[in-house]
Amino acid sequence: MIDRRTFLRGLLGIPLAGLAASVYGFFVEPALELRVQRWAIRPQGWPAGQALRIAILSDLHLCEPYLSLARLQQVIDRTNALSPDITLILGDIPASSKYRTRAIPPEESCPLLAGLAAPLGVHAVLGNHDWWQDLAAQSRRAGPTRTGLALERAGIPVLQNQAVKIGQGPGAFWLAGLGDQIAFPNGQGGWTGVDDLPATLAQVTDDAPVILMAHEPDIFPHVPQRVALTLSGHTHGGQVRLFGWSPVVPSNYGNRYAYGVVEERGHHIVISGGVGYSGIPVRFGMPPEITVVDLS
Repeated sequence: MIDRRTFLRGLLGIPLAGLAASVYGFFVEPALELRVQRWAIRPQGWPAGQALRIAILSDLHLCEPYLSLARLQQVIDRTNALSPDITLILGDIPASSKYRTRAIPPEESCPLLAGLAAPLGVHAVLGNHDWWQDLAAQSRRAGPTRTGLALERAGIPVLQNQAVKIGQGPGAFWLAGLGDQIAFPNGQGGWTGVDDLPATLAQVTDDAPVILMAHEPDIFPHVPQRVALTLSGHTHGGQVRLFGWSPVVPSNYGNRYAYGVVEERGHHIVISGGVGYSGIPVRFGMPPEITVVDLS
């Protein structure tokens, strides 16, 4: 039988455990941890034996005190140390959280991102917050955005409904970038995007494999099998993830596209957990990450 003292210690342990978990989720995991999440896959449509290492940075949401410029430099240095063949930025550079002490404008962050280095270059797409936090773009319901302009000035091409061929010879592939799918509120409780998947893929003119960058993963059911691999962010893995499940996922498909590698209809999507946070500055069971995808 459990004695009274043991029982009381157990009761006391419950709130203390909750407090410890809260401290960890709010202060330790978002601000200190940074993991490298590696995925090794051989997607359908990717030539066997054609090795490619992709480093992915998504959802930086730069702001103080959580994702400072000093923290960004650490992320950049660690990404370069992974020796990627190509580095991709999947959008959402600015932050929107009311819990920040200072917003970091893209004119400050993007010059640091110019320090990313990869033989096949650094390429980007824009995310919803690159649009939402740009009041001028929202007012005219059109680009360019401050983030897009700052990235271009830093020498990082932004692919909005564009496809470009990367490399030459038998190892060449197409890199396609989709415009954001929820760039503007539609006045009816929903969103209007600037995405055009058919026009993007129409720019692919030969049989080389295609990699698609799309900030939100919800496009995946509409991606044709011609695309070997889709890469997305946006969800942050739910920010809180318990036993492979997230209670809140910003996707119409819930946990279906919350995080990681998903294979459907014979082809793959990889959803990055991202670096920053959105809304409440908490991460639990889903630390900030640099995502590495090794294709072979």
